[in-house]
Amino acid sequence: MELILWRHADAEDATPGKSDLERSLTAKGEKQARRVADWLGKRLPKDARILASPAQRAQQTARALARHFETSGDVGTAAAPQSVLTAAGWPDGDGTVVVVGHQPTLGKAAALALTGKPDDWSVQKGALWWLESRGRGAARVRAVVAPDMLSSERRGVRRES
Repeated sequence: MELILWRHADAEDATPGKSDLERSLTAKGEKQARRVADWLGKRLPKDARILASPAQRAQQTARALARHFETSGDVGTAAAPQSVLTAAGWPDGDGTVVVVGHQPTLGKAAALALTGKPDDWSVQKGALWWLESRGRGAARVRAVVAPDMLSSERRGVRRES
């Protein structure tokens, strides 16, 4: 199975009178979501399952893919790392699952999936981690993509390793 952990893009700061779930993407966040969605959409299988947090900013990020997605509290703002992995079917599920969620949960879920411990790993706003289960507890990172990496490519700048 392949698991893509995609943190919602840049969002408004919390404000009095507005719940955390109502926070929307900023203009910068909308651009980040489009960049990453464009990159991901070209590589994502057509039958990929997409789960998004009920929070507005995660819903907007998921919508940038222009594909059907499911809303799941199991990947929401209060989700535990294990609930994210369970909702996705990691590690024994089939196919590809994209989870659009939040930090610190996604960072902890990535650490749990790869090391067995939910350590405090950081997933940048708008970035994704693409993981692959290789059976018998083995996993690997296929890609880590951040929006700022993609903006350089759009201007014709290539980074060499």
